[in-house]
Amino acid sequence: MKFPLLGGACAAILLGATGALAQTQPQPEPSPPAPPIAAPRDIPYPGVIRLQVEATDLPHGIFAVHETVPVSGPGSLVLLYPEWIPGEHKPTGTIDEFAGLVVKAGGKRLEWKRDPVNVFALHLDVPAGVSAIDVDFQYLSAVSAHEGRIQMTPQLIDLKWNNVALYPAGHFSRDVTIEPSVKLPPGFHFGTALEPASTEGDTTIFKPITFNTLVDSPLIAGEFFRRIDLDPNGTAPVHLDIIADHADELNATAPEIEAHKSLVRQAYKLFQSHHYDHYDFLLWLSDRMTGEGLEHHQSSEDGTMPKYFTDWDGTVAGRDLLAHEYTHSWNGKFRRPADLWTPSFNVPMRDSLLWVYEGQTQYWGFVLAARSGLETRQQVLDAIALTAATYDARIGRTWRALEDTTNDPIIAERRPMSWLSWQRSEDYYSEGQLVWLDADTLIRQLSGGRRSLDDFAAKFFGVDNGSFVTNPYTFDDVVAALNAVQPYDWASFLRERLNGHGPGAPLDGLTRGGYKLVYTDVESPYLKSAEADRKMADFDFSIGLTLSTRDNGDITQVIWDSPAFKAGLTADTKILAVDGDVFSLDALKRAIKDAMSGAPIDLVVQDKDEVRTVRIEYRGGLRYPHLEKTGARSSLDDILSPRS
Repeated sequence: MKFPLLGGACAAILLGATGALAQTQPQPEPSPPAPPIAAPRDIPYPGVIRLQVEATDLPHGIFAVHETVPVSGPGSLVLLYPEWIPGEHKPTGTIDEFAGLVVKAGGKRLEWKRDPVNVFALHLDVPAGVSAIDVDFQYLSAVSAHEGRIQMTPQLIDLKWNNVALYPAGHFSRDVTIEPSVKLPPGFHFGTALEPASTEGDTTIFKPITFNTLVDSPLIAGEFFRRIDLDPNGTAPVHLDIIADHADELNATAPEIEAHKSLVRQAYKLFQSHHYDHYDFLLWLSDRMTGEGLEHHQSSEDGTMPKYFTDWDGTVAGRDLLAHEYTHSWNGKFRRPADLWTPSFNVPMRDSLLWVYEGQTQYWGFVLAARSGLETRQQVLDAIALTAATYDARIGRTWRALEDTTNDPIIAERRPMSWLSWQRSEDYYSEGQLVWLDADTLIRQLSGGRRSLDDFAAKFFGVDNGSFVTNPYTFDDVVAALNAVQPYDWASFLRERLNGHGPGAPLDGLTRGGYKLVYTDVESPYLKSAEADRKMADFDFSIGLTLSTRDNGDITQVIWDSPAFKAGLTADTKILAVDGDVFSLDALKRAIKDAMSGAPIDLVVQDKDEVRTVRIEYRGGLRYPHLEKTGARSSLDDILSPRS
C-alpha cells in the first residue's frame, strides 16, 4: 500500500523526532589502540644476533632462516621485518614472501602475534629465565616473474639480507649487531662486501657487523663465477664479481675489462675521494634471474643481460648501469638527502631530493660511461638525444611538476601505467639528468670554461675521504655548494626547473653544449639496442605508440594526445592488419612513410573481444631523435671526454 504524502508541519515534526532519536542511539567508537612499538633510539641492543641462512633449495627458490636473538629478561619483545629499504625509495619489504615463523625459548614454543596496524611488527612475550630465543622461518622468493623478483635459479642466487632477517624494535639499526652466515649449494662461489671470518664446507660465517651494514651488503653466488681486480695496487680494493647462467658468458675481453678498470680511475678523478675501504660490483648475467640495479655503500647489485660481454656492441643500452650504481657510493650512500636517512628500516622515508640523489647520478652515470669507454661518446650522445626527445614531449608536465615525481616510488611503486606520458612516473631520473646538464654547461659558460660541475662533485662528495659514515644534505646545502663553485641564483634556477610546466623539457644544456635535438627517419644504433633489450619497437615520436616485439602487434604504450591516442588506441590493443596487409613492423613503417604523400594509415585492431578499423591521421613520417652539432667547439664533447 502507499503512504499518504506528508507536508507542512507534520513533516517537520516527524523529521525532528527522527533526528532526535538518532542522536540517542549508540554511536561507533574507535577500536582500542594497537600495542605499543618502541620508537628507535640510539642505544646498543645487548648481545649479538646470530643469523644463519641456508640457500640450497634451488628448485623451489626457498631460503631457510634460523636466528638466535639474545634477550635481556622477561617481558614484551617486538621483532620487525624490514619495510623501507634504502635505494628503493619506497616500502618494498617482502612481508608477503615471509612464511613458516616458529619461535622457541629453551625448546618451548612461544606464540607470536602480528601487530594489527603495522603488519611488519611481531609481538612476543619472553618468559622469565630465558637469555635467548630461537627464530625459524623461510623466505619464499618468487618462482615466476609475475610474482616478483626471481632471486634464486639453478645456477644463481641473489641474497638480500633484509629479506631474511628480523630485528628488535626500539633501536637504531646501527646499534644492532649481527653475526651472519650462509650455506650455499656445493660448487657455488660468492661475491659480497662482507668479510668472511671462517668457512667450513659450504657454510661461511662472516665477521659480526651492524644490522644497517648487513642490509647494505648483499651476496651473490653462482656455479659459474669470475672475479676481476679492477684497481690493482689501489688505495682500496675494487673487484668485479661476476656470475652467469653459462660459463662462456664470463668471457670478457681485455678491452672490456680495461673499460671497467677505467671506470674506477675516472670516478676517482671526478670525485677526488672514495667512501669505502673495499668495493665489489656484484654483477650477474642472466635472463633467468631478475635484473637489478641497486646501490650499496661498498658494493652494488647489477643484474643485466646474458650477452653483456659476448655481444658488447649489441648491449650498449645497458652499459651505463655499473657507472650509475658506482656513482651512488658517493651520491646517495655517503652524501644522502636528509629526509631519506632514517634510523631504522621501519621508519618511512621522504623522497623530496631524489632529483639530486638519482637525477645527478643519472647524469654522472652516462658521463662516466663515456669517459671510461664503457660507451662511446657517440653512443652517449644518442642516449641523451633519446632522453631529451622523450621528456621534451612529456605532456604530463602541464599539470604535474618534476619535483612531485619524487613521490612516485611511493604512489605508484613502479606498477604499469595506462598513460605514462600524462601521469608521469619517476621522471626525476632522466629529466633530472637534463637539469644537471643544464647546470654543468651554465657553470662552464659563466666561468669562461674554468669551472664545471666536476668541481661541484669534488667539493660536495669529496669531503671526508675514506669515510663511509652517511653525511646528509638539504636543498640549501646543494645551492650553497653550487654557489661555492660559481656564484649565481642557483635556488631560482633549480626551482624553475623543478616546479615549472614547460612547454618542453629543460634543453638549454644541449644548446649551450653545442648541440640541438633533431629528428630523422633513421634509428640510432643506441635506440636499436634499447629496443632489442626492452623487446619493443618505438614509434613514440611519430604516430605516438610503442609495440611489443614479443607478441606481434601488441601495443604497450600510447602517448597522450598523439595521433594514435586521437584514433582511439590504448595499451593492450593488438594490431592485426595495416592497410589491408597482415601486421608486421615493416608494413607499419611503410604505411607511415606512405602517409607523407597523403595515403591513409588504416589499422585493423583487436581490443579485447572487439575487432575494429581505425584510421590514424598523421603525415610526419618516421621520426627518431638525434643530436646535431651546431658549431665547431662543443662543451658537451668536453664533458664526455676522459680526464687525464
